[in-house]
Amino acid sequence: MTPPKRARGRPKSQFSESSAGTMQSLDRALGVLVAVAREDRATLTDLSLALGIPTATTHRILTTLQKRDFVRFDDERQDWSIGIEAYRTGVAFLKRSNLSDVGRPVMRRLMEQTGETANLAVRDGAEVVFIGQVETQNPIRAFFPPGSRTPMHASGTGKAILAALPEDRLLTLLKGAGLKGFTSHTHVTPKALFDDLEKTRVRGWSFDRNERYDGMSCIGSAIFNDRGEPCAGVSISGPSSRFSDAHIPEFGAAVAQAAAEITHLMAGQPVEVKA
Repeated sequence: MTPPKRARGRPKSQFSESSAGTMQSLDRALGVLVAVAREDRATLTDLSLALGIPTATTHRILTTLQKRDFVRFDDERQDWSIGIEAYRTGVAFLKRSNLSDVGRPVMRRLMEQTGETANLAVRDGAEVVFIGQVETQNPIRAFFPPGSRTPMHASGTGKAILAALPEDRLLTLLKGAGLKGFTSHTHVTPKALFDDLEKTRVRGWSFDRNERYDGMSCIGSAIFNDRGEPCAGVSISGPSSRFSDAHIPEFGAAVAQAAAEITHLMAGQPVEVKA
């Protein structure tokens, strides 16, 4: 008797239902790898306790990762650290992670969420340089061509970066650049600027109302690199008439979230700010 033909459709998987355990093993192995990377150096016992995985299982995972050079074992110190292959994997990610490319989808969502133009800028000395923008559809809107520069103390993005700098670097930077006035609202004294930067640190976002251009406002938040340094910033900008007191906290939270997302996508390390 001829066996019935199998109905066409999705091909039969080479894995059985019991292969769920294989995926669990992979999840555990990745968890061990992440733990080693975070701890820099760790003993077998420490990793086992931290992850809640039996010591024998943890050791099998580590030796498997070691064969692929994802981790290495120090015979003298008797501890584990990250291996060269993990570094190569990270470099491959960084090669394809361009700030403008990574930031653009986030900026687009930010623009749609707030209704204002979203900007991306990087620090260059005491200035910020705009490298990307997603414009709002509002007929009256802000526009900063790529390559445009503005002093950090008179910029929402710039003030967000300044607020995240260590105090010694902040003072050195401002002493060399000075505090040029652009409007009657620009912070031209150290006290006025430092008071504003303290508010920015506590909130996690900066606010510039008419400080660079009369009638224009901006809210910014810093983006951090893998060393926890503020390297760039994302912001929204538009007519001050649309930045009402009722909207500012909501806008600020949205900008801070966008900055945190870009930092994460760039494998950055945000700095915790204590109020």
